[in-house]
Amino acid sequence: MARLRRILWLGLKEMISLSRDWVMLGLLAYSFTFGLIMEATGTSTSVNNASIAFVDEDGSPLSRALAAAFMAPEFQPVEYIAAAEANRAMDRDRYLFIVAVPPSFEADILAGRSPEIQVQVDATAMEQAGIGAGYIQNILAAEILRFSASPVGARSPRVNLVLHSAFNPNRDTVKFQSIVSLISHITMLTIILTGAALIREREHGTIEHLLALPVTPFDIAIAKIWANGAIVLVVSTLSLLMIVEGVLQVRIEGSRLLFLTGAALYMFSATALGTFLATIARSMAQFALLIILTIMPMQMLSGGDTPVEGQPDWLQPLTLILPSRHFISFSQAIIYKGAGIENVWDEFLAVTVLGLALLAGSLALFRRSITLVD
Repeated sequence: MARLRRILWLGLKEMISLSRDWVMLGLLAYSFTFGLIMEATGTSTSVNNASIAFVDEDGSPLSRALAAAFMAPEFQPVEYIAAAEANRAMDRDRYLFIVAVPPSFEADILAGRSPEIQVQVDATAMEQAGIGAGYIQNILAAEILRFSASPVGARSPRVNLVLHSAFNPNRDTVKFQSIVSLISHITMLTIILTGAALIREREHGTIEHLLALPVTPFDIAIAKIWANGAIVLVVSTLSLLMIVEGVLQVRIEGSRLLFLTGAALYMFSATALGTFLATIARSMAQFALLIILTIMPMQMLSGGDTPVEGQPDWLQPLTLILPSRHFISFSQAIIYKGAGIENVWDEFLAVTVLGLALLAGSLALFRRSITLVD
């Protein structure tokens, strides 16, 4: 009981210390409010409001139907231009896409020939250009197929492919990106707060004062872990309820309590990782470099931005040692698919085991890190 009281008061000391650090408080407030909103709404993996021009040298009902198929919000209203203006308009960045339909296009389709449609793309807008080119190809193919299946055209196709998107039927990027951003901020802030608190103690010389008291390195480490983890958990809970669900209107399909329980377990792992990195670094500058070398690979390999299945075969098993991979896996299952504890218990267990391993490593290096301070 006495040890629990010591850990409690040490943790409260951490909270009081953080309340006086206006930079960290500002970072917390910004990351879970405006930062999250901007990341969720400012980046898109789909085409949005792209400028497009149409060169119609055919003037047929089919060519007019092709032009009418490009609709908002993916594309701006189609502007018709002459063929001689196309290259100059592209050079002057007037349009992101220019679609050119050649003469006698509809007649060639009816005759069974394979005419070509030219699509010019401004590839300086790399992401929109790459995705938009696929959009345009699918739109044109669908309209031509519809025309060919009509009584005026050729015979009907034998196969009608119908796609259904599960869990995110509208393929809303905000719904996906908001949760990924929330997880990313939880990871970053939890590691930074815990590691910075420990290094600040060492640089100010107060860590030696703490060790002179009847406390152990275990008490100090656990206090920093629970205090900083509790702060991030409270802030992320408010962000989930007020920003993700309130402002961004993202619907949570599963249990909020189950997600927050998993988040708490993950924060235990993340705070243990922050403590581990702080025991290795000699200064705040070194800790910042370690953060860059740690968080970026964790984010890229965890499956948030790109699926783990799309990574090299030899790399996929190695991602199992990343707590963030398991966090993203059960978070998406709970939030998007409404999964219960029976579906994600193994991910919870993996996060807990990895957190205990990181805690054991940080405690083993803690006393060694004290001797490195000049």
